[in-house]
Amino acid sequence: MFRRMRYLIGLNPKTPPAKRLHDARPRRVKFQPPDMLETVHEIAIYIHRFHNLDLFQQGWYQIKISARWEDSSLHSCGTPSRVVQYEAPNTVSDDLLGVWRIDDADHSFSTQPFKIKYARQDVPLSVMVSFNFAIGKDEKPLISAVILKFELMYAPILENGHEIQASFDMIPVAVHEFKIPPRALLGLHSYCPVHFDAFHAVLVDLSVHIVYLKAGTNTREKLSSAYVTMEHIADEYHEEHNQLVGQGWSLKAVEIIKSLLVSRELILEEIKNLSKALGQSIDDLQFADLNLGRFEFIDSSLSNDLSTANSVISGSKVAVGHLAGMLQNILEQSNGTVDFGNDVILYSSSKDELLDLFFTLGNQLSFLWNTFLKFHRINRISILEHLHGVWATNREAEWSIWLVYSKIELPHHCMRSGTDDSSHHVKVGGLRKSSDEPAQSATTRAELHRKSIAQMKINSHSIQDMHIFGDPSRVPVVLVEQKVIDLPNNSAWQSLNQNAAAIPTAFGKNGVPRFTLEPKRSNRVLRAVVFVHGFQGHHLDLRLVRNQWLLIDPGAECLMSEANEEKTTGDFREMGSRLAEEVISFLRRKMDRLSRYGGCKDIKLSFVGHSIGNIIIRSALTESVMGPFLKHLYTYISISGPHLGYLYSSNSLFNSGLWLMKKLKGAQCIHQLTFTDDPDLQNTFFYKLCKQKTLENFKNIILLSSPQDGYVPYHSARIESCPASSWDQSKKAHIFMEMLNNCLDQIHAPSSERRVLMRCDVNFDTSSQGRNLNTLIGRAAHIEFLETDMFAKFIMWSFPDFFL
Repeated sequence: MFRRMRYLIGLNPKTPPAKRLHDARPRRVKFQPPDMLETVHEIAIYIHRFHNLDLFQQGWYQIKISARWEDSSLHSCGTPSRVVQYEAPNTVSDDLLGVWRIDDADHSFSTQPFKIKYARQDVPLSVMVSFNFAIGKDEKPLISAVILKFELMYAPILENGHEIQASFDMIPVAVHEFKIPPRALLGLHSYCPVHFDAFHAVLVDLSVHIVYLKAGTNTREKLSSAYVTMEHIADEYHEEHNQLVGQGWSLKAVEIIKSLLVSRELILEEIKNLSKALGQSIDDLQFADLNLGRFEFIDSSLSNDLSTANSVISGSKVAVGHLAGMLQNILEQSNGTVDFGNDVILYSSSKDELLDLFFTLGNQLSFLWNTFLKFHRINRISILEHLHGVWATNREAEWSIWLVYSKIELPHHCMRSGTDDSSHHVKVGGLRKSSDEPAQSATTRAELHRKSIAQMKINSHSIQDMHIFGDPSRVPVVLVEQKVIDLPNNSAWQSLNQNAAAIPTAFGKNGVPRFTLEPKRSNRVLRAVVFVHGFQGHHLDLRLVRNQWLLIDPGAECLMSEANEEKTTGDFREMGSRLAEEVISFLRRKMDRLSRYGGCKDIKLSFVGHSIGNIIIRSALTESVMGPFLKHLYTYISISGPHLGYLYSSNSLFNSGLWLMKKLKGAQCIHQLTFTDDPDLQNTFFYKLCKQKTLENFKNIILLSSPQDGYVPYHSARIESCPASSWDQSKKAHIFMEMLNNCLDQIHAPSSERRVLMRCDVNFDTSSQGRNLNTLIGRAAHIEFLETDMFAKFIMWSFPDFFL
């Protein structure tokens, strides 16, 4: 463990009171020279709030944080060095217990325990903890990545009060880890949401701030609350310099100095970016020089200390500050980045010059870092919201590794049904060659892309979520096809149509982020989302998708439909009628509540369905009671929905199961799905449903399918043609093409607004599941849609405008 230079604030009791105030400043009691060129990575974690989305258990919770080197050969771990409580907790609240705690045994930090009683509950924490990773004189900088470990600790609520509860040990129930790559350890400022897992749906809002410092330069702030002026930094520089000249020397000094230069550049750039984002002009900030070459420093309140520091340091060592600036200019390329290959000037410098440069950079970095922490304390919420907006806009780029875009095969003109030329329908419907099996082609394409992921270069400058980056080849691959229909005369949307990979911007007017950390006010617009489960499902089946929606739009009103729970074997018409009544009742309650605040200006009504839940949704939209709300339909997400029924189903095992259910249970919905509810195909439920205008009022239609899903025919989930229909010359093929074209005609129907159609193929990694009955019949992938939210994260955060 590196040794530090220690300061104390001391008052001599014999000193007169007036003189005590004069002497109340950091005072060096004993000088112990540290190891030569010892440095430290400081990782500051600001925890803003704990937001309970959907925890299953009430009880006492707390967040435990620890940090360690990823390299197992490095046994040292991060040590908590300082804790700053930005806002004093409400000690009289029954929902808080104790205070935050540092465990010296495992070098961890734990927030104070807090009580969770209901969903959508906010717990403000407002605390910053810093972890230090010491780099000794014989170690290089950037030696390994750092793993941040967040543990969700839990203890049940007891009836005997806080005294008994406090004696119980909290147990870990969920873990979420992040990796900080070596390059990011030189400097990083990033929003970092912690979500834990599917069974512990929470959001911990926090940001991570990293700097690379000379060891011992941040001890003063931890031991003393008094402000340290630049005279003390200059004094420390001279004494440490005298002690170290003549000691042993290592060529690693060159690498350390270059790393310090990069750290200084990054923190300066971030201070400038934050000041600009927060709307502060350069004139108001009064930039000062501090001998930083081309860089300047922010903080008008510290200008006196800066000018004093320049005079003190330059008075004795005029070349030190100029050497730092000169070196920066020489190493810097024309694009503003530091060229690490150009280190001739460093290797040609003398030992004294390198030591001078090391101490100068170290002291400048310490001063900049302390100033940033002061700036952060004053503007912590604004900084967090800014970093959150940057994080949100970077999701599409970061997650593009698992998203593969392509052009959709739909024509621009509307399709017409009723013609006898089946080949015309096959061509217009975008059917692939008859020799190709669409599901197999999609699977092959996804597996080839999965193999290439191992060769891709992962961003080494940002925090990596180990739920995703821990094993990238196991993450679902999503093939995305997008089409904008009835495009207005707008160049921005024309550009989106030309490039399938383009996404709606995550920013509103004037670059203001649409994402906020606090729940949005309704602004008299009711944004309602209805989630409908599938066959023999539960109303919470789609809770993971709902949680992602709420993370994007905290102001959304969500209805987890229960009207058809345990009633999914009957007639789709009856199920649709029950859902329609449930939705109308839900909307009226929400509108009545808004009426107390000036009424409801507009409604955005969205639906999300899984499996036959999509057929229930479409059936509900044909009900007359839904008529007044059809013009308010916004986004429709169909997750593996059999929109064209099971007229052509190639899964013989599943077909046998359907036959048994019809014979043994007489399920009416199964008869309707398989077109056996009427001898005349034109009188069947699905044929009539496809003629109803159930899709044309949605602004955004997202069809999620999986070629691994054997429960729902691939073409039926995607609303497209299939090879079997093109080979069939019977009346069944003609009926199928009429249904298909009726659905596509609705998607192409004229509209005063744009309409977006997206088909997303989700290819799950099933290698760990092995060959079993679930994988053989395709049930594994069908249920995987409900048990993971990774695919939902990729799609929803890449196209946020569809969910706002």
